Amino acid sequence: MPHASNTLKILELAFGLAPVGLCVSRDRVVETCNEAFAEMFGYEVHDLVGKPLAPLYPSLDEFMHVGNLGLPVMRSTGVYNDERIMRRRDGSLFWCHASGRALDRSDPFACAVWMFEDISQRRPVTTSLTLREREIAQQLVTGATSKQIARALGISPRTVEAHRGRLMKKFDAATQGELLARLLGGP
Repeated sequence: MPHASNTLKILELAFGLAPVGLCVSRDRVVETCNEAFAEMFGYEVHDLVGKPLAPLYPSLDEFMHVGNLGLPVMRSTGVYNDERIMRRRDGSLFWCHASGRALDRSDPFACAVWMFEDISQRRPVTTSLTLREREIAQQLVTGATSKQIARALGISPRTVEAHRGRLMKKFDAATQGELLARLLGGP
């Protein structure tokens, strides 16, 4: 059986060298993160430690919205994951897969471990979108219907359809399938 200090060194090595961004947060503030996490967002590790996660989102509204979506799921299951658009230090936006686990389901944001993976190689951000369009795009790529999206965002299905129509124009998509392909990074 390995010695405790040896085990700690191995865990620190695994955390530090992980090929994906890892972050431990307390109340949605970075407690620690690895170099891959910091580099993904264009920072040094010391720039992020002790700082809120909010500036890594395209807007404060999106930070709040993702929190409102994730909190009940984490309370129920202890984990949450999605694919969302995030913001680098230079202001550029990119698609990211995020997955987190709460230490305590009754208070998921008190302490959570997060994995972030930059998926912009397969899903580039090619079109400027409004906050609402990004929210709807995030839901569309999960396969959600207009009614499900409307419920999740607290808007009417007709409003969802109007935004979907604008997304189709912006992405020059003739069909729903073409729109999804383009949102997912296809031609």
